[in-house]
Amino acid sequence: MPKNVLLTGGSGFIGQYLTEVLIANGFSVSILTRSDRKNTPLITYYKWDLKNFFIEEEAVLKADYIIHLAGEGIVEKRWTEKRKKDILESRTKPVELIYNVLKNNNKSLDAFISASAVGIYGAFTTKEICTEDKSPANDFLGNTCEKWENSVDTINSLGIRTVKVRTGIVLGKNQGFLKKVAPSFKAGFGTILGSGKQYLPWIHIEDLCHIYLKALTDTEMHGAYNAAVTDNTTNASFSRILANLYGYKIWLPKVPAFVLKLVLGEMSVAVLEGQRVSSEKIQKSDFEFQFNDIETALSQSLS
Repeated sequence: MPKNVLLTGGSGFIGQYLTEVLIANGFSVSILTRSDRKNTPLITYYKWDLKNFFIEEEAVLKADYIIHLAGEGIVEKRWTEKRKKDILESRTKPVELIYNVLKNNNKSLDAFISASAVGIYGAFTTKEICTEDKSPANDFLGNTCEKWENSVDTINSLGIRTVKVRTGIVLGKNQGFLKKVAPSFKAGFGTILGSGKQYLPWIHIEDLCHIYLKALTDTEMHGAYNAAVTDNTTNASFSRILANLYGYKIWLPKVPAFVLKLVLGEMSVAVLEGQRVSSEKIQKSDFEFQFNDIETALSQSLS
């Protein structure tokens, strides 16, 4: 009988790719969804409704592992106070729902793996390479990630091994970050944002999914792990490489920071600032990145 993995956020970019990886590696997969979807021979769907704090408990009770990917997009809409609340609660409420089912039914898991983000280190640019023991920043991204991870700690309090995957920008074919930025570059209008000096911690979708796979099966893994390549990629270098892959050199001037601030409001910090992060901890667990060169990763993602 294959081990069952329950996914939140299973219909998103990462969730869809990860589902294929899990099935290919012999796991059965269940997915929590808000809509009515028919089961397939490989995937079982269960209903949940965060607004009404409802979940089909069978989804949790049959699971051997849970991977929590659900969450509103950070840069989908301007950061109004309501939007900030939605971003946070879309990440913490699912954990609360699952915690209640686990506790009330005295149910254990082999592991609970949750997404997190390198945004925990804050929206500012320094030459520091952030390791997992760095304190969360006191800004919106830092506070949100800290509360997100604190919610996961409640699962750990039940004696369940937990892993938090602090993810950078995810690169994949016509999806994720590239789905937003590639069209303008493909049309010949791509350019550098702000100073261009802000670091862009990134990871290829294949590497990210295999980090999740390793977190399931490696019982030595626990706590937070940065999931991003340690290099010097900045917005400027990323933009130049992307333009080059489309066959031209950037000719437009940089988009001034004040313009992005006017258009995006507070959310502009998510594109105007960025730090490097260390991948040493995940690599010490014997994980090897398949994609550790930004040009190679971008070329594969655009092909």
